[in-house]
Amino acid sequence: MATRRATKSVKKPAAPRGRAGAMSHLVRCEIRQGPPRQFSASVSGERVRLIRMNASKWLNGTVLKYAFFEDQGVFRKWAGTSQLEEQARRAFRKWMDVGIGLRFEEVADRAQAEVRIGFEEDDGHWSYVGREVRNQGRDDRTMNLDPADGIASGSYGVDVACHEIGHTLGFPHEHQNPHAGIVWNDDAVYASLAKPPNRWSRQKTFDNIIDKIQADAVQGSSWDPDSIMHYPFEPGLIREPERYRNGLTPAGGLSARDKEWARSFYPPIQASQEAELPLLESRRLSIPRGGQRNFLLRPRATRYYEIRTFGASDTVVGLYAREGNGKDVYLTADDDTGEDRNAYIRRRLQGGRTYLIRIRLYYASDSGETGVMWW
Repeated sequence: MATRRATKSVKKPAAPRGRAGAMSHLVRCEIRQGPPRQFSASVSGERVRLIRMNASKWLNGTVLKYAFFEDQGVFRKWAGTSQLEEQARRAFRKWMDVGIGLRFEEVADRAQAEVRIGFEEDDGHWSYVGREVRNQGRDDRTMNLDPADGIASGSYGVDVACHEIGHTLGFPHEHQNPHAGIVWNDDAVYASLAKPPNRWSRQKTFDNIIDKIQADAVQGSSWDPDSIMHYPFEPGLIREPERYRNGLTPAGGLSARDKEWARSFYPPIQASQEAELPLLESRRLSIPRGGQRNFLLRPRATRYYEIRTFGASDTVVGLYAREGNGKDVYLTADDDTGEDRNAYIRRRLQGGRTYLIRIRLYYASDSGETGVMWW
């Protein structure tokens, strides 16, 4: 990729950085997300649990395009140096090297990107979570990497970017895992995060550190203190477990469990897993909860077509156009999770082209009684 600039100044950190460095000086990550999902009383607890666990995740096989802001006009404060951009690229490659079904592609045009990365100084590190990025305006950031934290070089800067990309993939903060059993020294945590460089309010500190994730939104039943999604903590902030009273420092990089969970939710997709769905023929979605099916559509005529799931199920359906180079271009999607309806898409398709629908099944009382059809 050609770089565009290398002149923007970057503040030098006042103390050495790194996950094992001067932890009290680290810029902490702030999760940004929309309002919590509300469900009607008719939605069962098990159904809510599965929706919450999976709702932020992408349809597997999605190509997430990312872009940086240009160094001009109102976007100048969000532009970064070529070194900062390269750190972000390294982080995307780290996730890709795990062997997941999602792919990342850098584009020059921000209007084509779901992930828009800014480098505003003193704005902290933050990202929207999972598919929430699609709810942001095309001229808005979905992620910020703060140059004032000394991230322009070294493994710490790549780890910071990996952490924020983890949020973009739909993963929460690991230190807020209810299975961790962390008992905080609340007063010390609030005092630490109120100091520079974070200057967080008590509410922001509570939301991003002390508050526990809902148990029904957490995958698995164990805690990974080495996760890339875990903060380091200096001595005096954790009361229990006792062994972390003198501080907790993750090992750095993607942990074995990070990779395991990423591959379990976004497994590589083989061509054999893309079955053709003939027009006016239905297919049962005999897949486990959280599973996905992929179908090829080959319309003969150019006209409007309708795609619909049926049965008592919660699904997300995405429609993509397959280009001649094998790349899939996202067109639209529908999400019926938690609602008393089925996913439905009406779209004009061109005859002679190939399209793809990806269907993630979140919940069904009997997965063999749900299906999909187009006409």
